[in-house]
Amino acid sequence: MAEREGSSLFGEMRRMARTSGAVGGIATRIAGERFLGIKTDKARHAEDLKAVLGSLKGPMMKVAQFLSTVPDALPPEYAAQLAELQANAPPMGWAFVRRRMAGELGADWESKFKSFSREALAAASLGQVHRAMLPDGRDVAVKLQYPDMPNVIEADLRQVKLAMALYKRMDNAIIQDDIYVELAERLREELDYQREAAQMRLYGQILDGVPDVNVPQPVPEYTTHRLLTMTWLKGVGLKTWLEGNPSLEQRNALATALFRAWYIPFYRYGIIHGDPHLGNYQVSETGGLNLLDYGSIRVFPAKFVGGVLELYAAVRDDDFGRACHAYDIWGFKGITEEQIHVLNDWAKFLYEPLIQDRVRPIQEDAGTQFGREVAEKVHSGLQRTGGVRPPREFVLMDRSAIGLGSVFLRLGAELNWARLFHETVGTFDEVELAARQEEALRIAGVPSAN
Repeated sequence: MAEREGSSLFGEMRRMARTSGAVGGIATRIAGERFLGIKTDKARHAEDLKAVLGSLKGPMMKVAQFLSTVPDALPPEYAAQLAELQANAPPMGWAFVRRRMAGELGADWESKFKSFSREALAAASLGQVHRAMLPDGRDVAVKLQYPDMPNVIEADLRQVKLAMALYKRMDNAIIQDDIYVELAERLREELDYQREAAQMRLYGQILDGVPDVNVPQPVPEYTTHRLLTMTWLKGVGLKTWLEGNPSLEQRNALATALFRAWYIPFYRYGIIHGDPHLGNYQVSETGGLNLLDYGSIRVFPAKFVGGVLELYAAVRDDDFGRACHAYDIWGFKGITEEQIHVLNDWAKFLYEPLIQDRVRPIQEDAGTQFGREVAEKVHSGLQRTGGVRPPREFVLMDRSAIGLGSVFLRLGAELNWARLFHETVGTFDEVELAARQEEALRIAGVPSAN
C-alpha cells in the first residue's frame, strides 16, 4: 500500500509561519515605502529572505529561483539574493527512505536492488537522489519525492501570490497574473514523476545523436508518481568543473552542447527545458553535457516559435512592423507603439549575439549579471508607459534565455552564436514543426496539452 499523505494541516501551518514572516517583511517594507515614504534597507532584508527560504525543502526555493530570473517579478535586491539559492537543503534520513521505497515498490523493495546507498547524493527542492544498482548491473539514480509535497506546493504558492500582489501595488511595469498561473501549473506538473519520466524519454529521442549531449534513460518498472529511477550519468557539477580552470576550447565545446540541448528541441519541436539552473548540468568525463531534471518542460504552439523567429528577423532588419506582428503572435494584447519600442530594447539585447556573424562572448560589457542594466532600462520604460501583461508562453522562454545567457557568461564562452543559431534552427516550417512535435510527444507518452 502506498504511503498515506493526506492534508497535513499542522505541517502546512508551520511552514506558512516560517515563510510568512519573510513575505510579511516584504509587505511591511513595500507598504512603508509606498504609502509612508519610509526608506528601508532592502538589500539586508533580501539576505534574511534568502536565509529563510534556503533552509526549507520544497518548492519555495524553486519558486525563488524562478522569480529571480523573470525581470521585474520582484525588486532587484530580492532577485539578486534569490538567484544565489541552491537546491541544497539537508536530505531526509534512512527512516523516510525505507517508508517511501516500501510505499512505492512494496515491502520487499530492497531485494529488487543489488545495492542501494543509504546516504542521499543530492537533495533537491522536491526530492532527494540516491545511487543504486539494479540486479542486471545497471547503475541508476533513484529520486524520491519528499513527504506531503502537494500540500507544501499549495502553501508556498499562496505565499508567492501574496508577495507578487504586494509588489504589483508598488510597481506595475509588468502585470504578473499570467506569470503566477504559469509558475503554479509547471510546479504542479513536477509532482508527477511518471510525467517527468515521459519527458525524459522525449528529450532522449529529440537529442539522440546530438554531439556531446547526454540524457539519462528512465527505468519504467522502478518508477511511480513519487519515485523516479533513471540510468546513472557519470560527471561533475558545472561549478566544480569550472574550479579546475578548463581551457577556452573546453568551455566553448560545453557552451555549444548546452546551446544545442536547449534550442534544438525548441526550434525544431516547440519544446523547451524550463529550468536553466546550475544544478541541472553536469560535465561528462569526455567534456560533454549531462542534462538533468526533466520536471519542468514547456510545449509551445508552432506559431509561438514562429513568433520568436519573426522577432529575430524584425531586430535583424530593424523592421518595426514585423516586431509588432511578432508580439501579436506571442499574445501581447493592447500594447502601444511606445511600449513596443521599449520591449524592442530587450529583444535587441537578446538577439544581438545571434545577428552578429563573428566570434564574441554572449555579453560584451563588463557586467556580471546577464542583462541586468538592460532589464532596468526596459523596466523604467514600461513603468512610464503604464505596464504590460506578458502572455503565459513568454515566461519560460524569457527565463531560459536569461538563465542560459548567465551560464554562457559564467563559462566565458566565445563563439559565433549567429552561425550556431542558424545551424540549430535549420529550415523552419510551422506545419512540419507541429507534425514533428505531435509525433515526438506520442512516442514518448507526454500529454500534448501543456
